[in-house]
Amino acid sequence: MSETLLDLKGLSCPLPVLRANRALRSMAPGERLRVLASDPAAVSDFQAYCRETGHALLAWSEETGAFSFLIRRRADAAEPGPEA
Repeated sequence: MSETLLDLKGLSCPLPVLRANRALRSMAPGERLRVLASDPAAVSDFQAYCRETGHALLAWSEETGAFSFLIRRRADAAEPGPEA
């Protein structure tokens, strides 16, 4: 399955989550979004965001200060969450 890449390195909290939220809203249910971020707060931010919105945080990793998050868009179209 293909995924959309969103490079948000250099942005600070809460911008990575807000931009990812905007991208996910335009995606079809089940599509995947890979987010690259450099803010260490993004780890807890994306975990909380996915828990609250129902999107699936499939994986996350960190390598030399860069974080990668793989998120699958939730199944239904209506979703709560931060406004973008």
